[in-house]
Amino acid sequence: QVQLVESGGGLVQPGGSLRLSCAASGSIPTIYTMGWYRQAPGKQRELVAIKPKIGSTNYAASVKGRFTISRDNAKNTVYLQMDSLKPEDTAVYYCNYRDWNSNSWGQGTQVTVSS
Repeated sequence: QVQLVESGGGLVQPGGSLRLSCAASGSIPTIYTMGWYRQAPGKQRELVAIKPKIGSTNYAASVKGRFTISRDNAKNTVYLQMDSLKPEDTAVYYCNYRDWNSNSWGQGTQVTVSS
């Protein structure tokens, strides 16, 4: 079982920036994927960005060019740098970890973009 601990999030004005972090711990194999999803009120959870250890990074069209996902493999940590935030980015953001045997979710962190 892999555990995830998220940090970051909060309230920011439109056009501002936030950085989310998610650290994985437990029995972690060499190859795994980590990413971020979000869920706004009344909507389904959606992909924001995923970054496999090997392979291409994928972004949702709505965040491409504004958000950047990165990984520190030595720390089993994934980051989401969010710039030029818009009110429609308001949601609970969830970290996701996936390997051949596990699919884990973080507890979620609230991001609110409002003036």
